[in-house]
Amino acid sequence: MELVTHSPRTHASHPPTRPTFLMCPPKFYDVNYVINPWMSDNIHAVSRERAAAQWHQLHHALSQIAEVVLVEPQPGSPDMVFTANAGLECDGIVVLSSFFHPERQAEEPHFRNWFQSAGYTVIDLPRATPFEGEGDALFAKTPTGTCLFAGYGLRTLLSSHDALSHAWNVPVISLELIDPRFYHLDTAFAPLEGGVVMYYPPAFSPAAVAAIQAAYPADKRIEVQESDALRFACNAISVGRHILLNQISRELTTRLESLGFITTQVDLSEFLKAGGAAKCLVMRLEPPQP
Repeated sequence: MELVTHSPRTHASHPPTRPTFLMCPPKFYDVNYVINPWMSDNIHAVSRERAAAQWHQLHHALSQIAEVVLVEPQPGSPDMVFTANAGLECDGIVVLSSFFHPERQAEEPHFRNWFQSAGYTVIDLPRATPFEGEGDALFAKTPTGTCLFAGYGLRTLLSSHDALSHAWNVPVISLELIDPRFYHLDTAFAPLEGGVVMYYPPAFSPAAVAAIQAAYPADKRIEVQESDALRFACNAISVGRHILLNQISRELTTRLESLGFITTQVDLSEFLKAGGAAKCLVMRLEPPQP
């Protein structure tokens, strides 16, 4: 199948009213190396056929509620499918990721070229300041206003948070991650519509848990149990009242539905082999201004 890379600039004269997400087809996806615990027993254990089917199911479900644009996959970059890690975008500005592991650093020029050709302003961080994009930084509306939650400790360096705050003049709440299984913020923390958050407390340091609890009142916090956390329940795509995520427990589904959310569960087992699920496979974008 021929792939076409679409640019948000195509829609500049008619901005989409729905949110926009960047995805990358899993043409070269595999587990070729080990940079997180999920990969350890899964070297070349991926079924590319099943991965493609699962990716297309997620793409189809997301396309029903949002615009989806594509970046062309590149040989030698099997993790490029996890576009959440490409960078962080807001107001037409992208802070490009500076990957911690050399295995992923080859992705950077491909994403930079895509963002620049699409009309975004790109900010590069020094190699000495690792930052892994939307995987470790999530804008959220809390009961007290909009802020940026940013993870650090495993892939992203705390000092990168100053650059993020400066890029958008936004307050940053820094959250330390301590469990290698939940190596990015978006694997254990999901801001949802209506000032609700879903998170897995043991993934965070005590100070980070306290910061989350200070930002969200008790009735707005959904604490995920380990069994659902290991299914990457927190690695969820939030679009209004819709939540797209991997398969989760009936108990968590009921809790989300009781709060008025509509859940769409997609089997993403092939991507869990590399330590990713629904949210890892997308990056939220705003079309750049013409």
